Amino acid sequence: MSVFETPTGRGVPRGMAKLLAINWSLIVLLAAVACAGFLMLYSVADGSLEPWAQAQMIRFAVGVAGMIVIGMVDIRFWRLMAPFAYAVSLLLLVAVDVMGVIGMGAQRWIDLGPIQIQPSEMMKIALVMALAAYYHWLPPKKVSRLFWVILPLLLIMMPVALVMEQPDLGTAILLLAGGGAVMFLAGVSLWYFGAAVASVAGLVTLILESQGKPWQLLEDYQFRRIFTFLDPGADPLGAGYHITQAMIAMGSGGLTGRGYMEGTQVRLNFLPEKHTDFIFTALAEEFGYIGTTTVLVLYALIVVFCVASAISNRDRFGALLTGGIAMSFFLLFAVNMGMVMGLMPVVGVPLPLVSYGGTAMIVLLSAFGLVQSAHVHRPRSQD
Repeated sequence: MSVFETPTGRGVPRGMAKLLAINWSLIVLLAAVACAGFLMLYSVADGSLEPWAQAQMIRFAVGVAGMIVIGMVDIRFWRLMAPFAYAVSLLLLVAVDVMGVIGMGAQRWIDLGPIQIQPSEMMKIALVMALAAYYHWLPPKKVSRLFWVILPLLLIMMPVALVMEQPDLGTAILLLAGGGAVMFLAGVSLWYFGAAVASVAGLVTLILESQGKPWQLLEDYQFRRIFTFLDPGADPLGAGYHITQAMIAMGSGGLTGRGYMEGTQVRLNFLPEKHTDFIFTALAEEFGYIGTTTVLVLYALIVVFCVASAISNRDRFGALLTGGIAMSFFLLFAVNMGMVMGLMPVVGVPLPLVSYGGTAMIVLLSAFGLVQSAHVHRPRSQD
């Protein structure tokens, strides 16, 4: 059976066969999560499609169309494009440092007139592509040799360093974790990960020791986030205000929530960044435990679908790419939920497909387009 032929798809045009091979169940799950986002963006805008919900709907429609187009392109093309995607994303990160737009105290965007792009979002996927292509090329017996571990570490640390300069600690952590996930999936020895954990512990100690010194490694606001995470009640009206209000909103939702558009924390504007980083707390207040669990189950199913596709894919690049994107997606919603529930420091990570954001939405759906490409063009057994 050829790549594009199925028991029910023989005799159909090549393009139609590819379209039929698209994982439509995955698209339905992504749409379900996005619809939850549309509902919440409409709610936090006091029952208005403007300024967030309508724009988000348009971006999602464009993103899904792009996903399908990307999915119908041969995965071998994306493997060849991986180094270029990484190089362009890295250059854009350098450009941010030179000519980037400053917003909310950070320099993370490039202004292109009608739109602004955030290169760090693009790098999350470009890094996974580059590492997957590298390990596709590298013979398995060399994966854990020190010489061949150095290059992927450099590929990871260059964008991490540039993103830390913006400063954007949350995205830097996600890049580091996402890159490490691909290395783990590729079969790099666990001894390296043990050394990495020890190094991180030492780095955390060094960071904490650097506070107030001329060589301070983090910005003052980032230190406040760390100490607020450790004791949010120490300054509930100052540094701990965001997480305190988020916990009040989540706790008040109870089992079934206060009701759609009935959340007092949202209505009275106590909830900070209610349309971006803290939108999960608005969901919890209005729909309660049942609503948040439903969204979490949808996220989990998306990850399961991707992992199942990666396991069944005999093409190394496609398998590593799909697995890496699945892990990066998991980290996105896990970090956001942990952040707003007080389980992790507030690092400014949006909730995927739910929080308002242009670049994040388009890049994430493009990433799932790559997952679709790996799924559609995976090697199949011959008749």
